Amino acid sequence: MANERLLPIQQGFNFRELGGYATKDGHHIKWHKLLRSGGLDRLTQADLKFLDEYGVRYDVDFRSPQEVLDTPDRVPGRAKYLYAPVFNVDETKNSDGTDKMAADLENHPDSGYRHMLKVYRMVVTENHAKREYRRFFDALLANDQPGESLLFHCTAGKDRTGMGAVYLLTALGVDLETIRADYLLTNSASAERIDSVVADAKKQGVSAETVESIRALWSVDNDYLDTALSEIKHQSGNIEHYLRTELKLTKTEILRLRELYLD
Repeated sequence: MANERLLPIQQGFNFRELGGYATKDGHHIKWHKLLRSGGLDRLTQADLKFLDEYGVRYDVDFRSPQEVLDTPDRVPGRAKYLYAPVFNVDETKNSDGTDKMAADLENHPDSGYRHMLKVYRMVVTENHAKREYRRFFDALLANDQPGESLLFHCTAGKDRTGMGAVYLLTALGVDLETIRADYLLTNSASAERIDSVVADAKKQGVSAETVESIRALWSVDNDYLDTALSEIKHQSGNIEHYLRTELKLTKTEILRLRELYLD
């Protein structure tokens, strides 16, 4: 099942389908409606053609202004580009080169993991992030034509995108175990990319602790998601309530999302 979620993109990584996931009440997410991914800046013409023919009509970009300036999206031909920067700067550090990342971490070798816990708390608590995720849901509600897909992404397709998927799958009624499995799928979907970044760091001769910190920055971890969920519980009691109180999703909008995206 995991393999059929991975899209055959030549110059991109972590491009995945959300179709087929079951909801708690027995429905399934439609295929060719929801995609999550890493960056679109290196897509080939064949990649663009594939995504266009796949049905991508919305490209929601969660990256910071500098990331977009440095590496603008290559947008599939019939897609509408929607900008929703979750952070004003790339707090995830995934747009940093390995050189800069390694240099920063050498002074604080365990900071990769600790930094990611901080990032997940920020995603959940910052009002700016909440507003941008609300705009994401506005785009999801606008994607109302059959067979047309909405793609949402950041640089690595794992943290800002990962939490977008957590919110979306929760709104559609998917259980937490399935949501967690989709979140963790990044580690296998991006394994080649993660291994490449780690290998680059090792070539630079950095400490073993720094190598692990770099791996922490480029991977996802149950602890990261649990940190976000704990913060959500602190703010709102549970994630369903958070969607209503913090992301301002109404019951009517949640029902409409389920009409659009479930079989």
